Amino acid sequence: MCGIVGMVGSSPVNQDIYDALLLLQHRGQDATGIATAEPNGVMHTHKARGMVREAFRTRDMRSLLGNVGLGHVRYATKGTASSEEEAQPFYVNSPYGIILIHNGNLTNTRELAADMAQRDRRHLNSSSDTELLLNVLANELQATTSPIDLDPERIFEAVARTHRRVEGAYAVIAIIAGYGLLAFRDPFGIRPLILGRRAGADREDGSPGGDEWVVTSESLVLENGDYEIVREVDPGEAVFITSDGELFSKQCADDPKLLPCSFEYVYLARPDSIMNGVSVYEARLRMGAKLAATVAKHTPEGLIDVVMPIPDSARPAAMEVARVLGIEYREGFYKNRYVGRTFIMPGQAVRKKSVRQKLNAMSSEFQGKNVLLIDDSIVRGTTSRQIIQMARDAGAKSVTFASAAPPVRYPHVYGINMPSRHELVAHGRTVPEIAEELGCDHLVYQEVEDLKRAIIESARGECAFEDLDLSCFDGRYVTGTVTDEYLAWLEGTQTS
Repeated sequence: MCGIVGMVGSSPVNQDIYDALLLLQHRGQDATGIATAEPNGVMHTHKARGMVREAFRTRDMRSLLGNVGLGHVRYATKGTASSEEEAQPFYVNSPYGIILIHNGNLTNTRELAADMAQRDRRHLNSSSDTELLLNVLANELQATTSPIDLDPERIFEAVARTHRRVEGAYAVIAIIAGYGLLAFRDPFGIRPLILGRRAGADREDGSPGGDEWVVTSESLVLENGDYEIVREVDPGEAVFITSDGELFSKQCADDPKLLPCSFEYVYLARPDSIMNGVSVYEARLRMGAKLAATVAKHTPEGLIDVVMPIPDSARPAAMEVARVLGIEYREGFYKNRYVGRTFIMPGQAVRKKSVRQKLNAMSSEFQGKNVLLIDDSIVRGTTSRQIIQMARDAGAKSVTFASAAPPVRYPHVYGINMPSRHELVAHGRTVPEIAEELGCDHLVYQEVEDLKRAIIESARGECAFEDLDLSCFDGRYVTGTVTDEYLAWLEGTQTS
């Protein structure tokens, strides 16, 4: 999971991209990068470890010239989280000069890396699958174009050939030097990508400016920048926008089907975004309504005095649980806004240390009460275990813990750092065994079908879909290319 944005404007786009990355910061906090391109094809890049506000200084922004640009916030799932060299964007000088960012994970990296070395004669300088994807695209672009001629049809043919070679989840934005901005999405639409447009500033002669474009991970970027939402980029589709703002698009996959990642709606996306026609906030409310029925079914009547969320992403679900059950809703945890999202922090030791830095239990809300704590999900169990203990230390009489998502029993291979089955607290355990491991009195999980309905029932408009990637909950990998051998290999190589 990363955050990506690309822009074509009628004036320099560096500040707009910076502002967009601030809005996408929740999607990645390991590193960030911006690249821009001038009309003459000269490209400029700055990338660094850490948060957006820490990474860019005034001198860095001044050097990012050009009306075409892209930006990235990184959450490490491949490579080394602490390595600046693994930060995006990545660049190749041939053909034309291409700079690329990507959100997702490729699942056939071993085969592609071997092809790169043996057949394509291209050198990789990192373990990043983004660099690998960039070189596949560059190779296919080189194979479909002459040294001097490039048009949208040839670009789309290169994307089609790229689709046929790579497997997994990927939302991609790239700049082709001197030509414009390219964006495309994997044939299953697992990772999000949305297109927006606004009118450019009037020209010096007073005539209306041309269209300005943005393509990004979440709709909140469009709303904040006064862009009109045009539509989602379809699964398998490629969009090419020239440096002058002319838009071209084409379906480049053989059999596209929209199967978005369910975890976007559970945790990853901001609640004020709309993804694939689904309001994230409304989906989380529906998760709460369905979870309430399961809580009522599996907990003794009269056991719960108050419902409390684990801030922030569980708040909509907790509010709806309290409303449906007719139980008082209270805020028992104060969140330190200056600590990053615990789930996406690299390393188990860092996650464990940061929980108490991030949350503080207010004793006045817990003392002598039977509390129902609602979280968006339970992955490794480290955070949940500490939160339950904090509630007990604050004076809770009993602690019931409920997850708005089903048990996470399987690795997530499409862009979320859940590589090892043995790290997942629900893997190989029954619900009572998980409850004992976490230290709560009762434990309730969302049902898989309820989660699916909560998201799909919120869908509206032309991007409505009928199924989701639920692989970390049900073990069904929608690309159909994930084997037990691959999962075993992944456990030994992916960042944890």
